[in-house]
Amino acid sequence: MHKAVINKDRDTAVREMASYLLDSGRIGGVFSLKKFKGSESVDYGLITDKGLLEYIHPFYPVMPQNAGQTLSKFTKMTKPVLAIIRPCEYRAFVETVKRAQGSPDNFITVTYTCGGVIPLADHAKGLKNDVLENYNKAVSEGKNPQNTRENCRRCENFYPENSDILVSVIGAKKDTAEIFINNDKTKGLLEGSGITITKGTFDKAGLKNIIEERATVKKEQFTSIDKIGKGLNGLVEIFGRCIGCRGCNSVCPICYCTQCDFSSSNFDYNRTIIEKELEQKGALRLPPDTVFFHIGRMSHMAFSCVGCGQCSDVCPAGIPVGTVFNKAGEAVAAEFDFVPGRNVEEKIPVMMYKEQEFPEMGE
Repeated sequence: MHKAVINKDRDTAVREMASYLLDSGRIGGVFSLKKFKGSESVDYGLITDKGLLEYIHPFYPVMPQNAGQTLSKFTKMTKPVLAIIRPCEYRAFVETVKRAQGSPDNFITVTYTCGGVIPLADHAKGLKNDVLENYNKAVSEGKNPQNTRENCRRCENFYPENSDILVSVIGAKKDTAEIFINNDKTKGLLEGSGITITKGTFDKAGLKNIIEERATVKKEQFTSIDKIGKGLNGLVEIFGRCIGCRGCNSVCPICYCTQCDFSSSNFDYNRTIIEKELEQKGALRLPPDTVFFHIGRMSHMAFSCVGCGQCSDVCPAGIPVGTVFNKAGEAVAAEFDFVPGRNVEEKIPVMMYKEQEFPEMGE
């Protein structure tokens, strides 16, 4: 690993680095969160005009969508794109690559130690200065911001070390940018940029307090789910208020099926099935199978949930979808020593075959 210390604020440092790579023709574009002057709306954009790089805000604490889902849709590019994304977005993209739904050759990935994001509903109301100030103050002090998504407050995988570039944000000085370059290929791209690059590794010691705090928050949040109930009765209690909008499905970067079975004719209101259920129960909820929908999704991809919280954030019924999926997924992944998005070479448990597995459970 290589290290560069730039005596500028990290936004300026990243913009200048992107400008050099774009101007030198070493990349084809820059993918980043952006906010145009005079507008409070934040979205992702692909920029090829270096004059427009002044509008990128890669560290702004809002995530309008999980960019991992967006990057997976890029077809082969002539030149790589510098993609500045959050850790959960990077890990989501890695999981899509494993499913042959994304190409890592398309991108130079830049991630950073992430303090989390503010819920979309709060951003839609307009982020007041004190909200951003409190967030930035907590991040600069190496603390866990309290005005972020539920998923963010418990996230322990917020410093990916396999991306091409890692920027230190949590606990970092405001006027100094520490950038860690993880491979010789990316180091070569920065030659001639004026950035002094030396040998160096990212030290996680400074993240100790926030890691411990998030572990405590996670335990509390997971315990609160257990209190609602376990087994089928617990799932009915949690997902029973689902209105069937499928918003969680559409924003999930890991929900990978090209054609969702729940959107097919298999789940039309079949007269024979409806009449049989009415005969047994006397009443039938419409739309039907809302709980079954969540169980089906969970069985497909819960073990690869990166905990971004998009699903909970868009749920109009206030269901903690992300917490339930994250809890279930971590329990399964732990059995395989698997962390979603940790490494592109790490195989997904459901796609692995072993002749003998879990012998303690019997045959």
